[in-house]
Amino acid sequence: MGKCLSWKYFSLLLSLLFFHSQFPFSSSLSSNSQCSALLHFNRSLSLYSSASPYSFSFEMCFNSNSYPKTGSWKEDKDCCTWDGVVCDNSTRHVIALDLTCSWLYGSIHPNSTLFLLRHLRSLNLAGNDFYPSLISPEFGKFQSLTHLNLSHSGFYGQIPYEISQLSSLVSLDLSYNGNLDSSLRSLSIKTPVWKRVIGNLTQLRELLLDYTDMSSITPNSSMMNLSSSLTTLSLLECHLQGTFDINIFRLPCIQTLDLGDNPDLEGYLPKSNWSRAIPTSIGNLTQIIVLDLSYNNFYGLLPSSIFDLPNLSSLYLHANQLVGSLPNHVSGLNLLIDLSLSSNFLKGTLPSWLFSLTSLVTLTLDHNQFIGEIGEFKYNHSLDYLDLSYNMLQGFIPSSISRLVNLTQLYLSSNNLQGSIPSSISRLVNLTHLSLSSNNLSIMLDLELFSNLNNLNFVNFSYNNLLVSINNNLTFTLPNLYELYLSSCNISEFPIFLRIATNLQNLDLSNNRIHGQIPKWLGAVGRNSLFSLDLSHNFLTSIDKIPWKYLYFVDFRNNLLREPFPMLNSLNLQYLFASNNNLTGEIPSLICNASSLEVLDLSHNNFSGTIPKCLVLSNVLSVLDLRMNSLNGTIPSTFSKRNKLRNINLNGNQVEGLLPRSLENCRHLEVLDLGNNRINDTFPYWLGSILKLQVLVIRSNKFRGCIGNRKTKFPFPNLRILDISNNEFSGPLPKKYFKYLKAMMNVDEGKVVLEYMGEDYYHDSLNVMIKGSYIEFKRIQTFFTTIDFSNNRFIGEMPQIIGRLKSLKGLNFSHNNLTGCIPSSVGNLTNLEWLDFSFNKLSGEIPKQLADLPWLEVLKLSHNQLIGHIPLGKQFNTFDNDSYTENPGLCGFPLSRTCNNHESKQPPPSTLQQEVNLEPKNGFGWQAVSIGYGCGVIFGTLMGYLMFKIGKPKWIVRMVKLEQHILLRRLKNNARRSGGRK
Repeated sequence: MGKCLSWKYFSLLLSLLFFHSQFPFSSSLSSNSQCSALLHFNRSLSLYSSASPYSFSFEMCFNSNSYPKTGSWKEDKDCCTWDGVVCDNSTRHVIALDLTCSWLYGSIHPNSTLFLLRHLRSLNLAGNDFYPSLISPEFGKFQSLTHLNLSHSGFYGQIPYEISQLSSLVSLDLSYNGNLDSSLRSLSIKTPVWKRVIGNLTQLRELLLDYTDMSSITPNSSMMNLSSSLTTLSLLECHLQGTFDINIFRLPCIQTLDLGDNPDLEGYLPKSNWSRAIPTSIGNLTQIIVLDLSYNNFYGLLPSSIFDLPNLSSLYLHANQLVGSLPNHVSGLNLLIDLSLSSNFLKGTLPSWLFSLTSLVTLTLDHNQFIGEIGEFKYNHSLDYLDLSYNMLQGFIPSSISRLVNLTQLYLSSNNLQGSIPSSISRLVNLTHLSLSSNNLSIMLDLELFSNLNNLNFVNFSYNNLLVSINNNLTFTLPNLYELYLSSCNISEFPIFLRIATNLQNLDLSNNRIHGQIPKWLGAVGRNSLFSLDLSHNFLTSIDKIPWKYLYFVDFRNNLLREPFPMLNSLNLQYLFASNNNLTGEIPSLICNASSLEVLDLSHNNFSGTIPKCLVLSNVLSVLDLRMNSLNGTIPSTFSKRNKLRNINLNGNQVEGLLPRSLENCRHLEVLDLGNNRINDTFPYWLGSILKLQVLVIRSNKFRGCIGNRKTKFPFPNLRILDISNNEFSGPLPKKYFKYLKAMMNVDEGKVVLEYMGEDYYHDSLNVMIKGSYIEFKRIQTFFTTIDFSNNRFIGEMPQIIGRLKSLKGLNFSHNNLTGCIPSSVGNLTNLEWLDFSFNKLSGEIPKQLADLPWLEVLKLSHNQLIGHIPLGKQFNTFDNDSYTENPGLCGFPLSRTCNNHESKQPPPSTLQQEVNLEPKNGFGWQAVSIGYGCGVIFGTLMGYLMFKIGKPKWIVRMVKLEQHILLRRLKNNARRSGGRK
């Protein structure tokens, strides 16, 4: 062992001696040594084209710029002639190295020969893949460096302190590094290093740190010493937080300022108490060209001075909380190219200058509160993108829109626009995207409008309240159409122009009046391109097959399809919806070929036969919804150990037999609904180990036996809906399970965000017994909780621990054989809305604590053996007799049976007469108003009789009965006191 180590150290020493002989660590290297250093650096890396991909955020690596520059380096040529290498003409030192987008892949270690090139003035390694590499402290030894660009290269970890020693730097770009998909592998800069960088690098003109974690840096104190020479500061998505430093707006030379996508960054107005507003001093930025404060947390008035900046080219203030209106007049913005104010709270009308900016290319004002009409457009050869959607604009689309001759994308959806589309829009021959959805437009899809719009890729006319008409007698083509959305447009047939749309990708014709069979020619539409098809909520009767090869989403819900399920040809299908039809026969085995299927919803049909075994063998399927069919047989017993099932709904079939224990393999299961079947088994206690399970419904089956305390230590920790009603369970209530239902405890709804169970395309739904009736929840709120143990054979007392389940909305133990008293702890269930303990053998008094339940709307305690006085107050004053019938020992309102032990004893006439003859102190009694009654007393008596005869309206009946009950009790108490005095 020792000999081996000695040999390793000896080999390492020889290598170091050789390396030193080739590249002595001196202040300068000979030209040959520099070339050797470059060659060794190149050989330490690999070449892969994927290391320099073109991306939206890094447009430098487009095809002509992305190639392996080092691939042409030859040893027999002077390195000063190599691609990407620049040498000083006199000294022949390598002074610049530009390997942008050179396909370099691998790690750069501190001992890399790159760091021997000490005369470098410019180093650009952007657009390569050195992940995972740290930025070595050795970079700090390039003392002559003026330009350093390591952007888009996969460096991660902390920016080293030594970077601050590059005092000659003019440009530093470390943006877009780390693993952009993981914050754990990001590039970060800490406060001490940041302070040294802005303190030492006084020559800095460009500083770009986009996507660098700066969360530890406080912007209101750390931005004060920025170089006055700074022309570019880009800190996009750097996790900046805290109060914004106004001093940034006083940088005299700043031209590009990008602080976008820092949602925790706040600002303030210097002359007001508003804590997070854009400061009025922003008008001091006379040199500014690009200003990006988007996706932050600025609010307050939008300063009008921002529209007077003479050199402004791009202004991005979208996704903030800005208020106010746009100024009526502006004096600057002559060079403005991009203006984005979307997703704020801006109001008022659109000023005319917006449509007079001849240099404007992009205008986005969507998701605001602008009102009024769209003004007249002036001729503009620059505007390419216009988005005014999601406002409150009214009136007509002006015909002058045709003056925007180079417009490619137009979005006017979700406004209050009316009328028809002006025919002049057909002159926008460059238009690729047209969205007019959710307005009150009348649209005619005809030759005149579309014959010239051959470049259209995207059309959305959905949700127009008037009409979208299709003239199928006229033929026109949209050869480049990729996406067509005509949902809720009152159309009654398939648009004939689709026949030529061979490249179609998305088609939505849902919520219309299309009848009959799906035409066979539709199968040729986008045969090799269509991946989303929505024909739901129509009156379609049949479809032969689904022929599209690359289809991933198809929706046939709520039609009249009545034939066997159509043949599938897509192996890429991920979402298949065909619920609420009349489909018959067995679920086809061909569905097993869709190996990528994630959501399968065939509910509310007439399918028969057994559940295909392939569906439970899938490791991809997330939702299996087969409820309300006529499926029979047993549940397949071979659930895959790696399955991803999140929702299994087999409610309303004829499934029988035992529950397969392999259901335990469904570790991602959140919803399991097996209600209304013929399953014959004991309680599946072993499901308690599925930690994500939130909904368990097994009602109306043949489950039996006791629900004992099994070995699972903390069963069902996230269960929120538990329905085991209408079975044959017996024995005592399962105290242990109530103890560990953590999700049903201590929920503060004031702090709960309104969220629903489900996923992007599929929302979990459920039938729940609520207040005596089954109600279908189209969506399930994440804080909804209920327990239903009704219609079983449970015996014994209810445990006090039930009072811990404070988030319960509903609790139903009715139709059992429970005995003992109602636990007073039920009064702790302050979120309870319905409570049903009827048809048991409960005894004792109704706990007074129940009267304090603020949200209780339904109370059912009938058919028990309860005794004593019914509590009064709050919700209890609204319950009628039905809540308490068949409890002979109960008395008090609303029952006619009072709680007086001397019921037979009548009060003295004098006392009663005294109460009846009481008049107000002002002397205004019945005699004074009897004159005004006349014949009205007859009508009033009749209506009063009918009201109490039929018992409606109930709230008046209850109120009058309550007052009557209180009056009677007061009279009897007075009579008792009078009798005592005698």
